[in-house]
Amino acid sequence: MCVSQFSVYNSNFKLWVDRAALDLTSVRDFGFEPVSASELKVTEGEKKRCREWFDANIRTTEAPAYDFTAGGRSLRKNLSDWTISIGRESGEGEFYPGGKTTIISLVHKKSGLKAQVEATIYEAYAACEWTVHIKNDGSGKSPVISKFYAADCTLETGRSEMYVSKGSDPDTDDFELLKTAVTPTKMIFNANGGRSESFLPYFNLCGEKFGAVVAVGWTGQWYTSLRQTAKGVKLCAKQEFFKAYLDPGQAVRSPLVSLTFYENSNALKGFESFRSMERDCVVPESIQPMNGYVIANEFSTLTCDELIEEVRSIDPETIAATDYFWMDAGWYKYNEGWYDGVGNWIPDEKRFPDTIKPLSDAMAALGKKFLLWYEPERVREGTALYNEGVKHSDWIIQIGDNLMWNMSNSEACAHLTKYIADSLEENGVLIYRQDFNFTPLEYWQKADKEHYSGRKGICENLYVTNLYGYLDALVSRIPGLMIDNCASGGKRLDIEMSRRSVPLWRSDYNCANSDGTVKSDVLEATQSMTYGLSCWLPYSGTNQHYYSQYAIRTGILTHLSVYRPDPVEYSAYDTVRGYLTENYFPLTYGGTDTEKVLAMQFGTGNSGAALIYARENVKADEYTLRLNGLNETSSYKLTDMDDPSFTVVADGKTLMNSGAVVRFREKPKAAVILYSELEG
Repeated sequence: MCVSQFSVYNSNFKLWVDRAALDLTSVRDFGFEPVSASELKVTEGEKKRCREWFDANIRTTEAPAYDFTAGGRSLRKNLSDWTISIGRESGEGEFYPGGKTTIISLVHKKSGLKAQVEATIYEAYAACEWTVHIKNDGSGKSPVISKFYAADCTLETGRSEMYVSKGSDPDTDDFELLKTAVTPTKMIFNANGGRSESFLPYFNLCGEKFGAVVAVGWTGQWYTSLRQTAKGVKLCAKQEFFKAYLDPGQAVRSPLVSLTFYENSNALKGFESFRSMERDCVVPESIQPMNGYVIANEFSTLTCDELIEEVRSIDPETIAATDYFWMDAGWYKYNEGWYDGVGNWIPDEKRFPDTIKPLSDAMAALGKKFLLWYEPERVREGTALYNEGVKHSDWIIQIGDNLMWNMSNSEACAHLTKYIADSLEENGVLIYRQDFNFTPLEYWQKADKEHYSGRKGICENLYVTNLYGYLDALVSRIPGLMIDNCASGGKRLDIEMSRRSVPLWRSDYNCANSDGTVKSDVLEATQSMTYGLSCWLPYSGTNQHYYSQYAIRTGILTHLSVYRPDPVEYSAYDTVRGYLTENYFPLTYGGTDTEKVLAMQFGTGNSGAALIYARENVKADEYTLRLNGLNETSSYKLTDMDDPSFTVVADGKTLMNSGAVVRFREKPKAAVILYSELEG
């Protein structure tokens, strides 16, 4: 059964059907065979396979893995229509850390169309990526471009299984990892309304001959289809809806496609190779594990002086453990609530008569950074951005009482960039929190008709391209700026956004209810989200609602925020966090079932930690911990952070196959088992 595709793209019904269809064809409660440290190393064979594929399918003049039609003629079927040249391969790191980049140029012989493929290979990781750019250098309208595939190729993996994660609904099963066979019937995965609600755009294809992790970078209506063929998996990836001519000087781009090759039959090898590449070559240097402290949520009415006093009154231990202070929505002028003032990115003068800079200065004096919330792509009537936008015919797109700033318009985007950059500088912001709380697809489609002569997908393409340029410009303007990617909690997670940001708030399921209470299963949901999302992202965050030991250890993430000083010892959190960006191994699936144990492991072949969550209704009093990623012949020592009497010394092979028994003296219990390789 294939994953269904429905025409109503902004509906909860589509999201429900997408997830239900995938549930019918998939399993969620599965395990992996143990994989050793030596098996996790990228081999020369994997590097060779990646290089050969890259040269034969991307750095080629004969059979490219991408395709598009111009004037109804397919590029790949009519290569003689184009003059194709392959540029030099750059030195490592000239364009992207760890990568060697080549520009492939294509010039259409009969029109002004020019295409460039920016292609990068990360040899140390057996990974590559590419993006196709098309520009009209002619004096008139270009031929119509359609069927614009960033990837249209077959990966000769043989019969394959696939691992994929759900997107953010939000619900208890956000980011749940699923396993299914790739079927001969086309399996379609796509965004819902322009955001990743049904699925994440990451796929681990584990084949009989080799495996490949596919990541699609498009922060809009992305589309990926997979189909089992006799040779392997037919892969197609694109912006789902695009059919447009280009005006003179106009340019569009495809989604980015990333492939990470691996030859081990264990899918864990693919996850680890991809995570390592993403951590070392994709994620910005400004993103490091950090602790946040929320000093003002969207309902706060405290003045600048009151907030400064609050910061100064925090106890020294909490200050020492805090890296940044967080101010969420509502710091600007609004009427009935924080939501009706978006577009007023000027501090409320009654609360902040001298801007927010005195507050950020007080934080800086303590050696801490300041995070401030914005939702720049949405505007409300009567706000400063609205009053400027309505002076222009195409700077604002409106549906009902909701308005979107039209970033597809370069002048509108430039105005917004300066406006937000000025605000960040004036207020001393070093962590920029960008939210986005509605589905954009229908706005893009409306603008196609009203402002782009009915050209399908042109607004979305220009918008997403300018969105990336906007974020890059903010970082260029404010050195060291870190970007928090929210989007209603985890609805814009893709590899292009990973190149620019981190999700500090990965799911809105973590939000409190309207009456201020917290969902009863939020801890188990948090554990489950970490279990699934960690396969794809080495960095993510949420907030701490409860302060028991079990709750704190549930929140062991690279980025954690709290609403108040915490009286409980955070030693386990601090100890484990150093391992979170290393190898990750999902050990035992538990979902949110309180009768099941959920377990996962982070670390290297030398040292690391296993997190074992025995929920409150688990009947067993013990769990057999089987580790991964160890050196088979080395000896290791295992210790329990809570039980000094628990010490296990064994070789890596034994710990990966037979394991070690961990006992629970109470439930719920979050056990932290540390392992370290012994010398000699």
